[in-house]
Amino acid sequence: MTLDPIQKASREQFERHSANYGKSHILANTADVASALADVHVSQGSRALDVATGGGHTAIFLATRGFTVTASDISQAMLDSAKSLAAERGLSIDTRLHEAEKFRYSAGSYDLVTCRVAAHHFSSREAFLAEVARVLKPGGYFLLIDGSIPDDEPIAEEWIHELEKLRDPSHGRFLSPGRWKELCDRYQLQVVRCETTPFKQPDLNWYFDTAGTPAENRKSVLELIHTAPESARRVFRIGEEDGKIIWWWIRLSLLAQK
Repeated sequence: MTLDPIQKASREQFERHSANYGKSHILANTADVASALADVHVSQGSRALDVATGGGHTAIFLATRGFTVTASDISQAMLDSAKSLAAERGLSIDTRLHEAEKFRYSAGSYDLVTCRVAAHHFSSREAFLAEVARVLKPGGYFLLIDGSIPDDEPIAEEWIHELEKLRDPSHGRFLSPGRWKELCDRYQLQVVRCETTPFKQPDLNWYFDTAGTPAENRKSVLELIHTAPESARRVFRIGEEDGKIIWWWIRLSLLAQK
């Protein structure tokens, strides 16, 4: 792979910390995926591609539902972890190493493409969606789940991007629901459902440890939280519980059809 600087940063980050995304990770709970796909009726043995699979939790969920699953990621360490976790469950998934902006599959290869809590790391959401649209069969579905920001809160938006970049240098940018809808429309993906729900995050130290945030950056993040503007405090519901800093993520769930 020939990677751009953003892609290299993502690969390096997740190669280093792949062990933190295993069966005990928060994404092991796939209730959000089950809910998002509840009304999607695809025949047994249909093909699914999970892009930027990470620990493989979404791919494994799809395999339990009878899909023939390809799990792709930019990090070989992540793919190895995902394949191992699937094997523990008695499941088989095909793993492929490639960036999210360029697939190695023929047009119309998949009935479903999923991407969960990863798109904010991509160097080009446009290239990613163009590839999603290309590999989907006519009538196929695209499911995106990711962090998001409101369409009309620019101060809170810039604040969360500064904070996330300090916490995890491979962070790119969250997109608003409106922006994702625009991109889907550009690539002829008809949005069936698009909604955001507040999602309570573990305490801040869990996030630091998962991303391997350096001590200096942890201090900077804490300072940003203590001086957060009113809009950021309101949008992300920043607070404390039992002496721990907590906040509520804006979780976007978007389902589109080709």
